[in-house]
Amino acid sequence: MGRPSTLLFVVLFYALETRADFIATTEETPLGNSTEWLADYTSIESKFSLRSPEVPDDDLCYLVPGQINTIEECNFKRTSKTFVVIHGWTVTGLYESWIAKLVTALFEREPSANVIVVDWLYRAQQHYPTSAAYTKLVGQDLAKFMNWIEVEGNYTLNNLHLLGYSLGAHVAGIAGSLTNNKVSRITGLDPAGPNFEYAEEKVRLSPDDANFVDVLHTYTRGSPDRSIGIQKPVGHVDIYPNGGSFQPGCDLHKAMLMIAANGFAEMDQIVKCSHERSIHLFIDSLLNEEKQSMAYRCNAKETFEKGLCLSCRKNRCNTLGYEINKVRSKRSSRMYLKTREVMPYKVFHYQLKVHFFSQENITFTDQPVQVSLYGTHDEAQNIALVLPKLSANKTFSFLVTTDINIGDLLMVKLMWEKDSYFSWTDWWKGYKFNIRKIRVKAGETQAKMTFSAKDGEMAALVRGGEFVDFVKSKEDQASKRHARRHGHRRSKNPWKSNSD
Repeated sequence: MGRPSTLLFVVLFYALETRADFIATTEETPLGNSTEWLADYTSIESKFSLRSPEVPDDDLCYLVPGQINTIEECNFKRTSKTFVVIHGWTVTGLYESWIAKLVTALFEREPSANVIVVDWLYRAQQHYPTSAAYTKLVGQDLAKFMNWIEVEGNYTLNNLHLLGYSLGAHVAGIAGSLTNNKVSRITGLDPAGPNFEYAEEKVRLSPDDANFVDVLHTYTRGSPDRSIGIQKPVGHVDIYPNGGSFQPGCDLHKAMLMIAANGFAEMDQIVKCSHERSIHLFIDSLLNEEKQSMAYRCNAKETFEKGLCLSCRKNRCNTLGYEINKVRSKRSSRMYLKTREVMPYKVFHYQLKVHFFSQENITFTDQPVQVSLYGTHDEAQNIALVLPKLSANKTFSFLVTTDINIGDLLMVKLMWEKDSYFSWTDWWKGYKFNIRKIRVKAGETQAKMTFSAKDGEMAALVRGGEFVDFVKSKEDQASKRHARRHGHRRSKNPWKSNSD
């Protein structure tokens, strides 16, 4: 894609002031209360391509509602699981490269499955508000298609999994709300935000559209309804990787490196990087079965950043992507996790809880620290963090992540860096905190551990100083051995103390 097309992508996506007028330009079929319209296939404009493992990137055979012979001609397997992939808005009117990648990954995970790609490219390449309004008609097309394969193809919708990206997620939701019987699952891959953030449930993805609806939110930056991805939860489980607003590897520095290497030809990939990350996270869950990413229920991303939500009790954690635990509740579950920049995206989450002792009444903000974790399998050194606040005689909790599987944690090292190379006060006064213990919780294993200062009762954490070491507390180890021996837990839970 050249520079003009790229600029068009950016400009059109945000040109939404006249969205109400554009919605009126698309003629909707009056549905009424009857379901007879589901059997009228004459108005269907969308196409339904049954892809093959051998040629995952091309439309070689179409399933045509009303033409029962196409089911046999395309070798549609009536007893197999079926995935339906629905693309979003497009500038070029062509399929994007992720479709073939997702189709390939689906076949690799489920070799006997049917994989159908919905082609609504003509309607999807209009001015954005027009394409957004067209999701209603495309949703009706898809509902008719699903009704057809259920009634005339003798196929159960309980084997159907819809995967919709951006506007395609709302197409899936509308279609799912219109069928006589519910489909098994809808996965919304960063559902589009503009025109849908405040829309009624019947015209967007919602939890009632399938037996189970899971959603990945990867580009929710900006004010509501101007955010490229929808911000509000719209499924049974809504997962916000890296807080949902922006994804690692999609920053300006990476963008400039890509432009330097490839010119403006791949500018569209920079614009779509965070939005499209939702697709690649799902692909990752299909291909890397041994490296499944874990998400944790939390009220807010700020709370998650403190490491306060790494619990798996009562379905508070779940697997991102294909192997998600299909938990339905009255209210949507907001879940968070951190990821790597590239596939495989899995990282390991740790909560570190530290009480900072000092005889001085000192407070610092935005302080750079480094953490090193040493385990039975490997070690993760010099993990850089910025702590929003450090205050004397208060307890703070913070989140540490690493993509290295270190095994069981044996030792923690902590270093407090200078926040400036030119700090006048450090020339005549050295600030420090004393630390007795570090309490650690591992999200992936749910293990809780206490680490004590290696040398002496307290370790001095000096700003601009060296690493200080903390090793597993002998008292903690003895207590755990006692608990295993006698089959009970400690009555006192240090994790319930207040933290700032």
